Amino acid sequence: MYGLMVVMGIVCAPFLLGPRSGVKGCMRVYLALVFGGLRLICGIRYEVRGREHLPKGGALVASKHQSMFETLAFWAILDDPAIILKKELAYLPFFGWYAMKLKNIKVDRSAGAKALRDMLKQASQRAEEGRQVVIFPQGTRLEPGESDSYKPGVVGLYKAMKTPCVPVALNSGLYWPPHGFVRRPGVIIVQFLPAIEPGLSKDAFMAELQTRIETASDALLPASHSAETAA
Repeated sequence: MYGLMVVMGIVCAPFLLGPRSGVKGCMRVYLALVFGGLRLICGIRYEVRGREHLPKGGALVASKHQSMFETLAFWAILDDPAIILKKELAYLPFFGWYAMKLKNIKVDRSAGAKALRDMLKQASQRAEEGRQVVIFPQGTRLEPGESDSYKPGVVGLYKAMKTPCVPVALNSGLYWPPHGFVRRPGVIIVQFLPAIEPGLSKDAFMAELQTRIETASDALLPASHSAETAA
């Protein structure tokens, strides 16, 4: 995958000087090759459920995060997402260059309140452009069945954007673990859940978001895995 990223990055480099649409086309080709390779070599496919819950136009998409898979997959699943990425990813050769050309949103976690203000401003602009802003509210990749606190940035986005928030459950970590290079054959499920409409209080929104994502993600795990995690 990373070798292909370098090759595609070099071949498509001239598109970095042109309109964003050219880079979007390069990304589509790259993702088709990546997911085709996963299917043929690793036996990994993916299935998308609940597309009907995605509103037209700008929206906030808040996803469980278990794997590098979803960092890439939302560019294939959604028409024109703006993904919130930590600053370090934006500076990676090739990946970062193309991510920024696609007008994704980088966040410097060390910058405190300024980082939050910048993120809210950029996210609101992307939503006004009709794009879906994608955030991983726990901020890091976790093993299937594990949970962690939901960071306040997601409620800041919910309040600032004033758009529906679509929670996303998934089970990608079963087949593409959050750490290491092992890949296991199987079907990754990405499930869009009913949208949370704007207007909830901070506490009500956070409780509803976490309950929906964690409950639905746990339901996508096999019974044996759930039992091991509980133990």
